[in-house]
Amino acid sequence: MVNVGDTIGVEEEFHVVNAETGELEAAARRVLRVADAEPELHRSMVETATGVRTDLTALRADLVEKRRSLTGACDRLGLAIVAAGTVPGSGARPSRVYPDERYERMAQEYRQLVDEQQVAACQVQVGVPDKDLAVRITRRVREWLPTLLALSVSSPYFANQDTGYASYRTVVTGRWPTVGPPPDLSCAAEYQKVVDTLVESGVISDAGMVYFDARPSARYPTVEIRVADSCPRIDDVVLLAALARALVTTAAEQDAAGRPLPEAPQVLLRAATWRAARSGLSGHLVDPATRTAVPAGVRIDALLTHLRPALEARGEWETAVDLLTDLRSRGTSATRQRKHNSLRENVLALAEETRGD
Repeated sequence: MVNVGDTIGVEEEFHVVNAETGELEAAARRVLRVADAEPELHRSMVETATGVRTDLTALRADLVEKRRSLTGACDRLGLAIVAAGTVPGSGARPSRVYPDERYERMAQEYRQLVDEQQVAACQVQVGVPDKDLAVRITRRVREWLPTLLALSVSSPYFANQDTGYASYRTVVTGRWPTVGPPPDLSCAAEYQKVVDTLVESGVISDAGMVYFDARPSARYPTVEIRVADSCPRIDDVVLLAALARALVTTAAEQDAAGRPLPEAPQVLLRAATWRAARSGLSGHLVDPATRTAVPAGVRIDALLTHLRPALEARGEWETAVDLLTDLRSRGTSATRQRKHNSLRENVLALAEETRGD
């Protein structure tokens, strides 16, 4: 019998850049000829996906191997990959989509929105075999998703400017009509009705274009946590995976115990996401449950307390605490990026971090 949280996987999106200049390169097709990866929306992006794993050790080894394979292929082409929400050149000039019928249809329909979608995310898939439960889980975890975003922020630059945001990727993706906190739904039938209405109205072309921060996967028996920026350091990816799985597991336990579904206005949930995108860990975060703003560190500590039973049950508590302590001591990627002397230096440092262990 497969239980909630037994399986876990990660999808990572990467920018393809020139290894010397740090500029985006529309070279995905060249990379994909020699690398174990998949295309993404733009020709300057690729994506990898781990296998279905059950523990963090195996997940980490898979992430390392995928990155080594991809960086090795890029090295031979004079290219590099960057795992970050944006690189400085994102949005600086129009970029053609990858030659795929679905992507080309999106480009025709959404125009400038697609042109500027030169951003990369880190998505965690957590096994949830029951679709009704998956929908309720997305609603139970949503108040904590901005905290995961705050830990992952890695996109302060866009169009070669410092945006003032820690995750400008969140601002860019927030323009889509189906992005944001999971809605107030309680079963798979309600969710499917929303998706069908969006498709039939022409707002989206298929279920894969539902981009909620957490959603039941359109392809797998999973809940997909998709709020985070792409992370240059593999340790941060492993941390996100551990926290995401613990969130889903804890939500399933709350559901089994008959806890009522949480209520929070969508405007407040969106505000909490914006606050996390704006300042990451350097300012305050919004607690949608208490409807108050608290220092980011307080919110992180509350998240750990909330997830401790689930993390301990899988023997992942100490790992999560160690990884989180390390992240907090060195600062988020967005904070570290702003310490470089030039945009080129920033990109090349991100590429080196992305190589992994």
